Amino acid sequence: MKASMERYASALEESPDGTRQQERHYQLLSALQSLVKELPSSFQQRLSYTTLSDLALALLDGTVFEIVQGLLEIQHLTEKSLYNQRLRLQNEHRVLRQALRQKHLEAQQACRPHNLPVLQAAQQRELEVGAGGEMAGPGSSYGYHLALPRGLKMAQEPVTSQAVEHRIREEQQAMDRKIVLELDRKVADQQSTLEKAGVAGFYVTTNPQELTLQMNLLELIRKLQQRGCQSGKAAL
Repeated sequence: MKASMERYASALEESPDGTRQQERHYQLLSALQSLVKELPSSFQQRLSYTTLSDLALALLDGTVFEIVQGLLEIQHLTEKSLYNQRLRLQNEHRVLRQALRQKHLEAQQACRPHNLPVLQAAQQRELEVGAGGEMAGPGSSYGYHLALPRGLKMAQEPVTSQAVEHRIREEQQAMDRKIVLELDRKVADQQSTLEKAGVAGFYVTTNPQELTLQMNLLELIRKLQQRGCQSGKAAL
């Protein structure tokens, strides 16, 4: 970051309006130092003067504000898409369970009266053993369409609640893994983009502490943006 800071400082000196840029850098740095005080002390210690100064320099022309805004919009669209996909899978699973209940009902209606209690008890045991509950959250499965088991289409092939719930759990887990991988890829893309833009503290990593630090840096940028610190706005 030292080289980055020297490069920006050199640019300020050579610019015709270098004085104005220096004043803006000071304003951004002062605003960042004020915002950092709102963070937990453990992260305040990691955000040194040099790091904040480099961040202020990267924010001078307003480009990084635009990049961050674009990344946030992409993230929101991605999260909305994943939410809708998971919701579709949840609805498909609900339909599958309803179809199984209907099959149970038809079996009861076709059962001889003296055998009905035995059948109902067996069906109840299936539901209790197989029940995995509805999905905890909304979404679906990246085009992972759930078809009715063959047994629901062909009466001669038995279908149990355990088999249905086992299938549902497997599809839920597969979909959740895909969602996690997709979100991890988005995080890596954001890190890489901001690193290339010269934003202090950003590089591709999966270290939880570094990720939290980067989230705090993004929050600082977002708050500066909300306070009107983009290029051309003087109100800090």
